[in-house]
Parts: sequence; C-alpha cells; structure tokens
Amino acid sequence: MIHAYDKSYLSAAQKNLARMLDYLVNDLHYPLETAWQWFVTSELSARFEQGGLFCVGGLVRCRTCPRCTGAGGRSRAHAETLVCLRPQPGILDRLGSAYYQWLTGLRFAEIEQAVSIAEVRLLYTPYHEMDVRQFADKMNELYRAAKPETNLKAMRALAGLSQSELAGRADVPVRTIQQYEQRQKDINKAQAETLLRLARALNCNVEDLMEKVPPLNFK
Repeated sequence: MIHAYDKSYLSAAQKNLARMLDYLVNDLHYPLETAWQWFVTSELSARFEQGGLFCVGGLVRCRTCPRCTGAGGRSRAHAETLVCLRPQPGILDRLGSAYYQWLTGLRFAEIEQAVSIAEVRLLYTPYHEMDVRQFADKMNELYRAAKPETNLKAMRALAGLSQSELAGRADVPVRTIQQYEQRQKDINKAQAETLLRLARALNCNVEDLMEKVPPLNFK
C-alpha cells in the first residue's frame, strides 16, 4: 500500500481533523453527523486524502460549515478562523477516521457509506485504550460486512456484463474471474496483464479493481 503522505505527518493529520470536528460540534453546536457530512463532501476532504500538507502538516481552517463558507449571510472572514483552538480536543481526537483513511487509502465518503460516523463514535469506548491497529481491524470487519462484494464484481455489474461476457471481452478465463470475485484468489496479486485486460473490458482504471480493505475470509 502506497500512502498519500508519510506516516510522520499522521499524528498532525489526526489532530487537525479532530480539532475541526471539535470546533464544529462543541463550539458551533452542530451535530457530529452534520459536521462530518459537510467535511466528506467538501474540497477539504479531498485535500486530506491526497496528502495536502496544509491539511496534514499545518493548521486546518474550518471551511466546511455554512458559517465558515459564507452561506446564510455570514461574513466570509469567519472562514479564516483557525480550528486549532482547543488544547484538548477530547473524544473527537480519538475517533480514528483520519488514521483509517490513511491506512486504507479509501475516500472519506467511501468509508462513510459503509461505516457511518455515528458507528465510528460508538467504537470509542471499547477501542480508545487499545492499539490503533485493533480499531482498524474492527473497521475492516464493519466495512466488509457492509460491502461484501469485490470491486471487480461491482464494476462488472455496473458494466452490465456476466462473468462469461467479461471473460470473453478480457480474454481471461471465467474461472479466474470467479476466483477473484469469490476471494479465492487475491486480485491485488494478479498479473499486471490480467488487470489491464479486465480494466479495459470494464472501461475503468486498474486501481478501481484493487481491494483496499483486507477480505474477511481470504486465506
């Protein structure tokens, strides 16, 4: 896995995201779910995902809520308010969303579709004193339960192709496609030529076929 930014920036990224949420929830009194939805649909989330140093290494400014973006008649000067205001962000500093996104490379929106921020918050009590990798293992479990299909199967269904039709177009054995979709084989270890053929047949990128979350049943 190639991460969007070096691990040395991870702690700063976690704190910056946490302080932004803490500011929106505890200072501006928006519900966590609302604040998170603003974040995952904003340009800021994409900058986090891509490892923008302003986000993961510097001070993040709150540019997600209506007050901060100038909506509703508020002054846009409020958009320059730093969210790094609280010395102790508290529970929001330990939700682990920034860590999990960094670890898997999934977009924040993809994570939210499978595991809501409300579910993530419920993990705080049992996991906040454990190794963060145990939190990640639990997130992987929840993600896989919510999205049991492989990316290959999802892309094939989106293209409206049967396994045999895809096999014919990609010149890849039907059995191989079945094994990847059933996770009897790890598609992340497939030959580059096989991945290219499948991607061309499905009119997608090779990255779209790769699995970012370890499957539950793969041996």
